[in-house]
Amino acid sequence: MALPLLEHIRKLPRGRATLKQLLRERSRNGTTREQLESELARLAQRGEVVETRPGHYTATGVNSEYAVGRLNVHRDGYGFVIPDVPVPGLRGDVYIPKESASRAMHGDRVVARISRIERDGKADGEIVRVLRRAHPTVVGEFRIRRSGFFVVPHDERIRQWIEIPEDMALPPVQVTVNRVGAPPIVVSKVEDLDGMVVTAEIIDFGEDGDRPVGRIVEILGRPDDFGIDVEILIRAHHIPHQFPGDVLEQARAIPREIPQAELARRRDFRELDIVTIDGETARDFDDAVWVEPLSNGNWALQVHIADVSHYVRPDSPIDREAALRGTSVYFPDRAVPMLPVELSTDQCSLRPHEDRLVQSALLEIDAKGDVVGQEFTRGVIRSAERMTYTAVHSVLEGDAALIQRYQRLVQRFKWMQELALILNRKRQRRGSIDFDLPEPLLEFDEFGEMTGVTRAPRNIAHCIIEEFMLAANEAVASHLETLEVPTIFRIHERPDPKRVLEFEEIATHFGYSLRGGGAPVKRFGEQVIALDDPNFTSRNYQRLVKKIEGKPEERILSYLMLRSLKQARYSDRNQGHFALAAPSYTHFTSPIRRYPDLIVHRVLGAHLDASRYEADMRSIAESSSDTERRAAEAERELVEWKKVKFMIDKVGDEFPALIISTTRFGFFVELEDLFIEGLVPIDTLPGDRYVYHENVRKIIGERSRRQYSIGDRVRVRLDRVDGVEKKLQFSIVGPPNGDRKRPARKSKR
Repeated sequence: MALPLLEHIRKLPRGRATLKQLLRERSRNGTTREQLESELARLAQRGEVVETRPGHYTATGVNSEYAVGRLNVHRDGYGFVIPDVPVPGLRGDVYIPKESASRAMHGDRVVARISRIERDGKADGEIVRVLRRAHPTVVGEFRIRRSGFFVVPHDERIRQWIEIPEDMALPPVQVTVNRVGAPPIVVSKVEDLDGMVVTAEIIDFGEDGDRPVGRIVEILGRPDDFGIDVEILIRAHHIPHQFPGDVLEQARAIPREIPQAELARRRDFRELDIVTIDGETARDFDDAVWVEPLSNGNWALQVHIADVSHYVRPDSPIDREAALRGTSVYFPDRAVPMLPVELSTDQCSLRPHEDRLVQSALLEIDAKGDVVGQEFTRGVIRSAERMTYTAVHSVLEGDAALIQRYQRLVQRFKWMQELALILNRKRQRRGSIDFDLPEPLLEFDEFGEMTGVTRAPRNIAHCIIEEFMLAANEAVASHLETLEVPTIFRIHERPDPKRVLEFEEIATHFGYSLRGGGAPVKRFGEQVIALDDPNFTSRNYQRLVKKIEGKPEERILSYLMLRSLKQARYSDRNQGHFALAAPSYTHFTSPIRRYPDLIVHRVLGAHLDASRYEADMRSIAESSSDTERRAAEAERELVEWKKVKFMIDKVGDEFPALIISTTRFGFFVELEDLFIEGLVPIDTLPGDRYVYHENVRKIIGERSRRQYSIGDRVRVRLDRVDGVEKKLQFSIVGPPNGDRKRPARKSKR
């Protein structure tokens, strides 16, 4: 049997081949020239081979000539290519100088020719081809200059201004963005566009660094208009936010009544006092729970999840749009849902006192927290109550009024608390990591203006839902893995050695280490850590989390530990979940807002129906990971933008702060009460000339020996707010930790 073409090329010397050679070798198996050229073009488009010159091909990842990956551009113009697959001899990214980086845009997937790799594994290169453009549209400010009309991208990493021909400056149909309190936008001539925020569709990306050309397709408003920040970020991150007509038509056509035939084929749970527990502002409820102790001393846990797969059929208009979106995106004052509201907040939402279709995980759990029996079924429920975290917590804390109001559910909530604590103890025993990092909660007034930042509340009710959802996700994952059917897993890989080393170097200054007693973390050679020792597990993190609990340095070390870990992602292959210490894990519990959960529902549902669901799981997993990162970046960027705007009228105010990182140009602080970050430049530190000592990650005064270190508490004054770059600059008004100094060296004289 002939090898696949890519594998065949990779087995050739240096992974190189010519079209003539390949045609001669593959024609023996009946491959025509047309078929061969088509397959080579497909491989080249995916970046798996590079056509170095006409008719000559090199497989990527075989030698150190080429790297294929995403271009990450710095706002100063240079960039780095992050390789998709490892390149022999390369450690990290490929540096791309400014001139070459201008041939593509930030985020583009490119092929880079590597010019050299240094001894330390660092490499320089140049872009030779753009495989996939990241920005079909660009949002930014419309500018009128003597040389013409331009759009200056909102994202500073997109260095190219977009040239707009005069006859393409006004969109044929002017789009009025629906923002609360915003007047209709009416632009009759091009001159009125100057300074306005617009969306430009790129019609020509240019060659070899030529300026891109585009046309205006949307006028959003003025930069300081209320709500413009959300609109900008939705477009800057290319988040689909308007449902196509066929999607809305299909959603509106779904019958509200559940057919009797469908109810008859499902397990009926409507007589049970099942409840949903969510935040006060939640609008879609996709999980409901029920708990009861059994006569044998075990527990019965029922987790009922909205059966979105019943309504969203494969390859339907709604399904294609949901796959494109991948996830719902949540901003402080609005959401961009994955599904139309007819489904997300109505037909699929487990609203109280209404019949709803579900997929159910029925678990029997013993006193140790182990699942000793499980069953999965299609069901129908009627939620007894729409509960909130606050209300359940208050009931468990003894609130008399709420106990009276939810009298028939009080015992059920107590059982839930007892089982949740059992499950939590089990996770702790196996090494699951629980970082208790404060989550910032932005507060707004009735006009939508931000009024402050507080710590998001977290109580036992959050723990109840978290533990029950984790249990259901693990049960479904292990069940599907046992069935050996194609599905999607949620994986979390072992940490990167370099990141662990960086954390270790900081932790040792506080007197801590991940090594514990066994010392599995070892430093050798070019600052690499050997993590292949099976003794190095999530328990190393868990033990340190417990050691620092309640200590002044808990916040900073927890934050740095989290940064040392890799991001969780979706995969068609199970690789376990490091942070949860779970051998098998998936996402099953939120199909209203996450596409992978919908896929898992289809896989499980097909098994329940004695059939099989087939799909390109690898492609879905990769796409879902991408859309998840896109949503997280947009949500994080908007929160930071809101914080910066909130601080504009606080210039000159003083705040207590914590140093969270140090660099050669200064240190970053986080305001203790506001969860807001900013920079203290090194050249603004008073009374001395300060130098950054990289080996100890400290900034030290040359004469005074005063030190500024990660974890120090300082008092700072806000000096400057940069609304364009969304950055804050502070200066020191109080010494670190009570003016801690290093003793000055005695003179030999």
